[in-house]
Amino acid sequence: MKILVADDEREIRNVLRLLLEREGCEVILASNGNDAVRAVEKNPDLDLCIMDIMMPRLTGVEATAHIREFSNVPILFLTAKSLDADRAEAYRAGGDDYLVKPFSGPELLLKVDAIVRRYNQYRSKPLAEDADTIRLGSDITIAVSHREVHKGGVSIDIRDKEFDVLVYLAKNRGTTISAPDLYQAVWNEMPLPSSSNTVTVHILNLRRKLEDVPSSPKVIRTIWGKGYQID
Repeated sequence: MKILVADDEREIRNVLRLLLEREGCEVILASNGNDAVRAVEKNPDLDLCIMDIMMPRLTGVEATAHIREFSNVPILFLTAKSLDADRAEAYRAGGDDYLVKPFSGPELLLKVDAIVRRYNQYRSKPLAEDADTIRLGSDITIAVSHREVHKGGVSIDIRDKEFDVLVYLAKNRGTTISAPDLYQAVWNEMPLPSSSNTVTVHILNLRRKLEDVPSSPKVIRTIWGKGYQID
């Protein structure tokens, strides 16, 4: 695996480099957001970016927004900021996952392995005529097998967890799914009080990408006091 580690603290960069190199990874280092963006531009074969949020020049969130203009490489945020608003900002920028400092080496490696495995499975999926397809309304098509979403024939950039949320709701069409149940099904973790906010951010992102009028959603409806539903 080829991984970019972007963090303004030299000690953290070196610790992560040693940890990942022991696992056989090729590691590229960046000490600020600008260098992180340039590193992704120069290395289109990256498997993952591990991105600190609080960095000089460009923050991790700002750098991710720039990276998303030309690359879909998965991004794992590392940060000491653990508020729900911070998580929401990270996901909105295009991050794929989030790990709060301090963290253990095994925890980081598990996150890295899971994210890269999902991304590589997505990249290697061949298009097939018999792909499992879900249609929503007249213009949205979900190709479940190779994890693609099209609206009006145009491919939509859907992040990993956004896709999982969409597919889960679509496969349970007509059923209202509460935010805690949706979180447990998609993230495979027991929901915490903050989990509903994570779900809300992903629903808002999906609506922004799929709805004609995001403020008046017709694809993913909110059933007030109960949850979300696709008809």
